[in-house]
Parts: sequence; C-alpha cells; structure tokens
Amino acid sequence: MGIPHTEVDLVLVDGRSVAFGYRLEDGDRVSVYPVFEAFDISPVSQVRPRPLRQTHFIADVHLGRLARYLRLLGFDTLYRNDWSDTGLVEHARCEQRILLTRDRGLLKRSAVDHGYLVRNTEPRAQLHEVIERFDLRGSLRPFTRCPACNGPVERVAKEDLLAGLPERTARHYQEFWRCGECRRLYWKGGHHRSLQALVDSVEEPRAVDREA
Repeated sequence: MGIPHTEVDLVLVDGRSVAFGYRLEDGDRVSVYPVFEAFDISPVSQVRPRPLRQTHFIADVHLGRLARYLRLLGFDTLYRNDWSDTGLVEHARCEQRILLTRDRGLLKRSAVDHGYLVRNTEPRAQLHEVIERFDLRGSLRPFTRCPACNGPVERVAKEDLLAGLPERTARHYQEFWRCGECRRLYWKGGHHRSLQALVDSVEEPRAVDREA
C-alpha cells in the first residue's frame, strides 16, 4: 500500500501482535497502527526489537532549516548538506536516530528502523508537525544547542570575553553564551526577539494563534 514501515508501530492479526515477517493466511483480519506517542506499547508490539520513539534526529539534505529550528529548541539533530542517502541511513542506524525526510522511498529502505515522513513543505510548519507528531512540547530546552553545529551551548562570563568583543556589543549586552564545539558566541541581539517568538509559538501554539 506504499506505507513506509517506519510509520508503523503495531500490527495485529486477529487481535494478536505480529512482526513484519508474518505471512498472511486466508481470512486473516489485519489491523495496522501508526506510532504511539502517549502510550508505551513496547511490551505488546512485535514489529521491532526496540521502541521506535527516540528524540535524537537526523535530517535529510532538504530539511536544513527544520534541523536548525529543532536545534534551537534543544533537540539533538544531525544535518549535513552533502550526505548521500546511504550515508543518512547508515548514521541513522548506527546512532539510533529518527530519520526525518520528505522522501518516501528513503524510508522504505530495510536498514531504516526509526524514521518519519515530513508532510509540510514550509520549515516552520514542519517544525510544528514534528513537535506534535512526537509529542515533544514537554521536552523543549530552548537555546541550549548551537543552531549551526548542534553542539551544547553554555553560559560564559562577560569578563572572560571582553578582549575579543566588539566595543558596541560589550557596551550594550551583559549575557553571553558559547557553543562548546564550534565556539560560536551568542547574545540576545536584535534577532533574538524573532527567535523567541518562534519558541513561544511552539510552547503555546493556541495562545500565539489567538494573539495573531
């Protein structure tokens, strides 16, 4: 029927949980369920050796903006614009990451165990889709990861940075954060308001919609 196996979390035949390898027989009544997020069905489901749900992502080459947004909200998300499909699948498998893609065929590869087919085409809509699909609103940790490289971001004392700060930045800002991997420096500059608005739209989507 064209449904990627990564979209399936439970298969019942005549009310009994079966694995993907089950051979259908005449008269079998089959029920197929998508990924459960509000319930733990791992003791029941036979379709995979370990639970599907994990919140470590890897995004394909067409989802760069989504990857940055997920990092902004604190989710461990790998992304490179030069990865081949094979490379993506291998990293997803080895690191047990959820592969985010708009390529249905990519999710049909047998080596892909954890994956999700992103439906929306606009990056902010994609972000809301992923947050809703994986029930992540309670796991948000905004501004704790570097949007550029995915490294952890930690607060750093201003006095430790004074020698390298532009004069205007040092004069107007008192709080700074730095990525532990790429060493990029962050502060609440002019762009912070728009980033905070994005975070707010995810944390309280209904309230933001009413204000709009």
